[in-house]
Amino acid sequence: MADHNYKFNVTMTCGGCSGAVERVLKKLEGVKSYDVSLDTQTANVVAEPSLEYDTVLEKIKKTGKTVNSAEADGESMKV
Repeated sequence: MADHNYKFNVTMTCGGCSGAVERVLKKLEGVKSYDVSLDTQTANVVAEPSLEYDTVLEKIKKTGKTVNSAEADGESMKV
């Protein structure tokens, strides 16, 4: 099975905000790589096939940040 590519549009206003998102992604089992950008307000995640979209979404939401929109493997997803 192929890796998942998840993209999240997250409201982040400072380096602390993007740092919080980076910390939860770093700790999440199944995340192969990630790129969190304060400039573009995005978090891009490459995940193992076993890591589901909803799991990643919930971890990002637990930081208190607002997820505005998201994609999983190129398809728009519910946030």
